[in-house]
Amino acid sequence: MKKQELYDRVIAYFEQAIPVAETELHYHDPFQLLVAVILSAQCTDKRVNMITPPLFRDYPTPEAMAAATPETIYEYIRSVSYPNNKAKHLVGMARMLVENYHSEVPSDLDELVKLPGVGRKTANVIQAVVFEKAAMAVDTHVFRVSHRIGLVPDTCTTPYSVEKQLVRYFPAPIIPKAHHWLILHGRYTCTARTPKCEACGLKMICRHYLRTHGAARPSAQP
Repeated sequence: MKKQELYDRVIAYFEQAIPVAETELHYHDPFQLLVAVILSAQCTDKRVNMITPPLFRDYPTPEAMAAATPETIYEYIRSVSYPNNKAKHLVGMARMLVENYHSEVPSDLDELVKLPGVGRKTANVIQAVVFEKAAMAVDTHVFRVSHRIGLVPDTCTTPYSVEKQLVRYFPAPIIPKAHHWLILHGRYTCTARTPKCEACGLKMICRHYLRTHGAARPSAQP
């Protein structure tokens, strides 16, 4: 099966299985999403959604958070992973938004990654979700699922190499949606330790399933 046919079949499956694919983080504006994505690094969305309501209530804007101290923010986010670093990043990010960007979240990748706590993955999430750009954020779910299905070769050993491969074959208009397809599939079906292969509609074209079951992908349709 050619690579583009594999992608086409994956797209067709997800269009039916997950017609609505969007972030599970709760937010009301770009600033809140940026805060939530920073908090979600190596932490579950469920945990982030538990702690953000009081944080957003008391610090709803960049100006409000910029006036806080990391020690104060820490008390709101202490149950997430790496709360000390994230508290410093949030305050630093808010201050930079106020001082350099008129309190607006920038849409440009190069500007986003200048913000404390914002790497390429976080920047791509903001670009895709807020600004609907063809940006593919590669987190652990996307990385794992892409390799298991066979969307990327084994030689793609870094998030950036996976990103480049995915944006090459997914049509640009659906890349933001495809990002969430892969995340949700990895979160609920293609789980890290015990993937639910028998319940997966992609198993007969999935490289991992076919390798572990000694089968081959079906031939391309004439």
